[in-house]
Amino acid sequence: MVKDGRTVLSSIVASQISVHAEYGGVVPEIASRKHLESVSFVVEQALAEAGVGLDRIEGLAVTQGPGLAGALLVGISIAKGLAFGRSLPLIGVNHIEGHLLAVFLEAPVQFPFIALAVSGGHSHLYRVDGIGRYQTLGQTVDDAAGEAFDKVAKLIGLPYPGGVAIDRLALTGDPQAIKFPRPLLHDGTFNFSFSGLKTAVLTHVGKHPEAKEEGINDLAASFQAAVCEVLTKKTAAAIAATGIKRLVVAGGVACNSALRRSMAEYAAANGVELSIPSPPLCADNAAMIAVPGDYYLGLGMKSGFDLDALPVWPLDKLAARLKEHC
Repeated sequence: MVKDGRTVLSSIVASQISVHAEYGGVVPEIASRKHLESVSFVVEQALAEAGVGLDRIEGLAVTQGPGLAGALLVGISIAKGLAFGRSLPLIGVNHIEGHLLAVFLEAPVQFPFIALAVSGGHSHLYRVDGIGRYQTLGQTVDDAAGEAFDKVAKLIGLPYPGGVAIDRLALTGDPQAIKFPRPLLHDGTFNFSFSGLKTAVLTHVGKHPEAKEEGINDLAASFQAAVCEVLTKKTAAAIAATGIKRLVVAGGVACNSALRRSMAEYAAANGVELSIPSPPLCADNAAMIAVPGDYYLGLGMKSGFDLDALPVWPLDKLAARLKEHC
């Protein structure tokens, strides 16, 4: 529950980590089923924590995509039902847009700014000129950073979610112990690639199987350092090219302590205004969806009851939707 697109009245998260940990990653069918089992409870808890009833709700925002189709449809179906039953306006929101704007729930950020969206499915750099106005500057050409964290963690025997496990081990490891590659670091673009880094870890472990035991902290720290250096330097290049000295880092991987430290050091040394949401707002949450949702509803925009899930939905396409309305 969010008031005026800025003030969080309640934020309920039903985690599925323990369910998917058994399989070493998210299983789409199970995710959809667990969404269905928990969504009504989450809605009830959100209302109770906010201290309001459905009669106080003025509009509904729901994640339309990108993401797993089954899980998206569960949320969309509930939102449609509530909107129909209460005659409320409904708006579909882009999941990544929510991540980029989550920081507004804690502090305002002036437009334009450069945004790094880094998660299990995305490693994208955007120029953000306003809500609904996004330009993709660079993106991953293969694995996203979060996906690489999880795959490497599984490779070396760590539990899911892998990013958390690697971050914890890296705290007592030497980031200089293993010289892993920094893919695409000097290719002149703002794109990312992490599949080669993942392969480099596999090759190293094949040659040095002991690294999965007594050397695992150094392995984790060295891998993490490679990812963070690429993310930071690519972001720095985008800032240098655009001249925009405001930066937002968002998404689940923005919880990583080394990435937060690396970005903070870069920003302090280069006069860049850095904004990173607190960890609960970096992870997937409903509150962040309300930020763009409130803005669009305020413009009079709304989705029809033919609203459908969009498993793939590039942020660049939102500008056309906004222009069409205005």
